[in-house]
Amino acid sequence: MSDTNTTASPGASLNGHSAENDGAGTSVPLPPLEAGIEEEREYVAALYQRLDELREENQSQLSKVRATGAVGTMQNISERDAFATMYEDRLAQLNAVDDRLVFGRLDLDNGESRYIGRIGLSSAARQRLMLDWRAPEAGVFYQATAFERHGVRRRRHLLLKRRAVQGLEDEVLDASVLEEGTENHGDGALLAALTARRTGQMGDIVATIQAEQDRIIRADRSGILVVQGGPGTGKTAVALHRAAYLLYAYREQLKSAGVLIVGPNSTFMSYIDRVLPSLGETGVVMSSLADLYPGIRGVEETDSRVAELKGRLDWVKIIERAVDHRRRNIPEPREVSVEGVKVQVTPKMIKRGIERAKATGKPYNEARATFVKVMVKEIADKLERILQKRSEGNDTDRSYLVEDVRLSREVRILLNLCWMPRTPQALLEDLFSRPSYLAAVAEEFTDQERELLTREPGSPFTTADVPLLDEAAELLGELDESAGREEARQQAAREKDLENAQKAVENAAPQLEEMGIEGFLDAESVAALNAETGPRLSAADRALVDRSWTYGHIVVDEAQELSPMQWQILMRRCPVKSFTAVGDTAQGSSPSAASDWQKAFAPFIDDRLRVEELTVNYRTPRIIVELAERVAEANGLATTSLRTVRDGDYEPVIETFTEAEELVAAAVAGVAAEQQRLEEGLIAVITPETMISEVRDALVARYGKRVGKGAGSMTQDVVALTAAEAKGLEFDGVVLLEPAELLEEADGKVGSLYVAMTRSTQSLRILAARDLPPGF
Repeated sequence: MSDTNTTASPGASLNGHSAENDGAGTSVPLPPLEAGIEEEREYVAALYQRLDELREENQSQLSKVRATGAVGTMQNISERDAFATMYEDRLAQLNAVDDRLVFGRLDLDNGESRYIGRIGLSSAARQRLMLDWRAPEAGVFYQATAFERHGVRRRRHLLLKRRAVQGLEDEVLDASVLEEGTENHGDGALLAALTARRTGQMGDIVATIQAEQDRIIRADRSGILVVQGGPGTGKTAVALHRAAYLLYAYREQLKSAGVLIVGPNSTFMSYIDRVLPSLGETGVVMSSLADLYPGIRGVEETDSRVAELKGRLDWVKIIERAVDHRRRNIPEPREVSVEGVKVQVTPKMIKRGIERAKATGKPYNEARATFVKVMVKEIADKLERILQKRSEGNDTDRSYLVEDVRLSREVRILLNLCWMPRTPQALLEDLFSRPSYLAAVAEEFTDQERELLTREPGSPFTTADVPLLDEAAELLGELDESAGREEARQQAAREKDLENAQKAVENAAPQLEEMGIEGFLDAESVAALNAETGPRLSAADRALVDRSWTYGHIVVDEAQELSPMQWQILMRRCPVKSFTAVGDTAQGSSPSAASDWQKAFAPFIDDRLRVEELTVNYRTPRIIVELAERVAEANGLATTSLRTVRDGDYEPVIETFTEAEELVAAAVAGVAAEQQRLEEGLIAVITPETMISEVRDALVARYGKRVGKGAGSMTQDVVALTAAEAKGLEFDGVVLLEPAELLEEADGKVGSLYVAMTRSTQSLRILAARDLPPGF
């Protein structure tokens, strides 16, 4: 959205609503708060009217473009698709921001008022109506304080429910405004957001971003930015808002490459998937660690020892050896039959073919084409000499011999024996199902460790396997021997498409600028629409199915949990090393969890690591935080002491039982007790893995459809999760079962228990049949 320097003022057109008639012909002034709300309702209604107008305009234009059909020259078609893409993208954005479109207003020293919203809006006459929250001029909405006002006299928070203004809150930064008697004090936008009922879907914090969060959100995109923060500090929200900000501030650099957001599991990804669309961004790629390799969804690695072994960077060398091991020479000469003629193939010939193929520097499968070509030629030459000798020097044309050799079954068997085509999946399955193969290439591991890695053929791939598959794919390359020729053909066609697309964008630019929506289109997007084959995909869609896709920026949540090999796959996905990694070293629970950020990134970067810290817990009440920190420290975990925004209204409840069999019934009763004291809200039962199925069944028996069916369903009143599934989520109330067993499941690491204890925004109930860990 392009804005002019003029700003619509709420003043003149809204002042008529500052009073109401008392029914007797006299005008009675409204109280300041009600007058302010009435004033804002009219302006907000005008903003929504403009939003609806823009939707209608774009839908109408899109319908016209689609009605023209694919006619005319290639450039005409490109121009049509350019406009279609623009209108589709714009409509997606306008539809996504309908709920609580505007949330703030700034009154400045110069008399100007600025409205702050999810996107920028201008009138048909190009008068600025509302600033995008990411615009530089909007930054003071989050940064201004009474000590450093940045020219702001008053900051107003507009409290909307969908399209309706429900209230407002003023923060007066200039004392002289107090004399005007215009201040209005609401319930507090931040506290209202913090105490609102949880819905099972993460909400954005765009209306209540705090100064320390805003500084991180707007930081430069270069290098690796680590955001360290304890529970409830808003790390995930900051990461998502930063992704939206970077796409706004660096749109030209990031639109075609895109931004990847990586989370720990599918539950978490489902939890956050509505945030970015609500901020005006719809083209971001989101993936869990299990889904980073196209076509594979990794299952959980059940043995933490195996997960730790697979997370080591040793696999970079091991996979390289495993690939090289697939190239084999023959121990002694072999005879092959070509059309009934016997030809001897020697180890020296095979060695020469392998060396020439490796010298190309191509990946294994692609270099194999060179090996086959060299060997077929050498065998054909040898065959020709045999035939010439038999025919006593007859110079008959024998160019057909190359094809005869290529088609020979015995030649194909021999060449496959020496250099068999391989997929990453087949390579990894061979490694883990054949102990002799693993022993030959994994000298870094002990016999016991290799035994742990052994599994049955056909076993499903795990999340820990995903980086190993990616490493193998990088070294193996494409399996299709014609891929190189096809790639060259496609590249030539693509260059022509780009040239046509660029001309189309240039022709469309004046009209886009006139409409005030430039920036939604580039030549890459138009060229993709004109691809000759396959479905028309956005950059995000293409990235999801293309393992070799590289991104302009990657955001990683729960970054402390990643193994070195998982970082290896992400570094390959972003060669420019532009990352935002958010996490908390105290919450680490995986076998490879990082305890030091510098050490975690040392294998991948030099000195481009910046660490920012979030210090305020917005989610969890102080009375719960104090208990969680006490338990963590009593069990050897150092945590960062956080300032909390709220004390909390509900003291944690600890109940102990004599028999473990009582816990499931107690969990069901605990949910009822939490619902009664909170009156409403989302209640989570966090259990050890051994109890999760039984607890879910008991909850369904008691609460029926009100219970979320599995970890992926977070939209009901009640949900049962393991500690790992609860990571990154938040609930109104938490019922936590058997803390001692949660510690055991994590091999004594306190991170999982600490995470589970800090998921609540209101209340915590702990149920235990075993002795409680120290600190309780």
